Amino acid sequence: MTSKQKYRIHCEKEPTIPIFSQAWWLDATAGDDWDVVIIESSNEVIASLPFILNKGRLGFTTITQPLLTQNLGPWFKESTAKYSKQLGREKDILQELFSKLPKHDYYHQNWHYNITNWLPLYWKNFQQTTRYTYVINDLSNLEKVWDSFETNIRTDIKKANKKFSLTVKQNTDIEDFIELNEKVFNRQNKKLPYSKELVRSIYRKSIDLNKGSFFIAYDYQDRKHAGVFIVWDKSSAYYILGGGDPELRNSGATSLCLWEAIKLASTVTKKFDFEGSMLEPVERFFRAFGAIQTPYFSISKTNSKVLRFLQTIRSIAK
Repeated sequence: MTSKQKYRIHCEKEPTIPIFSQAWWLDATAGDDWDVVIIESSNEVIASLPFILNKGRLGFTTITQPLLTQNLGPWFKESTAKYSKQLGREKDILQELFSKLPKHDYYHQNWHYNITNWLPLYWKNFQQTTRYTYVINDLSNLEKVWDSFETNIRTDIKKANKKFSLTVKQNTDIEDFIELNEKVFNRQNKKLPYSKELVRSIYRKSIDLNKGSFFIAYDYQDRKHAGVFIVWDKSSAYYILGGGDPELRNSGATSLCLWEAIKLASTVTKKFDFEGSMLEPVERFFRAFGAIQTPYFSISKTNSKVLRFLQTIRSIAK
């Protein structure tokens, strides 16, 4: 049995593996173009590192993560050992996992915020950049969640309900959602940075497993104002995509859709992750939902001397 086959079986029974590292998610976002290295003990998987291996236009081989995948990176089985023993175990596991990766010129993945120890890779000349997501850590009391919203968010939701009489519908037509999502980029004169088929694939897989849903706000004329798409595992829901009609952007529809998504998430999981953004206007919007700023690591390493030289030249030219 291959490592990938073993990992598939492991994902089905291990609830602590984050959704973006689950085999079904990788199937949806990467097809057959993903693989995994694992560590076993007594015929049990105790650590894993899924990845995709790409060959770029210049012939450089990169290990990274699929599009629309918030994080990837290592997972290891929880330990009840003393803290110092845990750190020693993490060092051994991380260094063994990365030693098993296929030969590559460049590595880059964003790790889940649960993984806070990258020091063993620092000793191996990896680099780290801290990024941020925003998380509502407890969905058990929706009244408390509502009270944590900034006034402007609550006002938007009430405006969407009362002034514009918007109705939020769930899982209507994925093409309607894709249309709204694409309008975000059209407004900026940009192309959609991923394929529509990728969005459809995530939708089909997540719906089949009851791990995802999208929401669209409609008015009485059946115009689509905005939409959001979330997926979830046992630990958290994740906002992965959004969209809106720029001509109807003042109706509060996005806030209303997010509130409906949060309410649904409270019935299936514990947290709500806004999937973060380093863009200032997006950060300000997510923060207004009372979400907590949560750091995570973006880990990279360039093995190729030629690629390191090209990266240096590029940075100087900026």
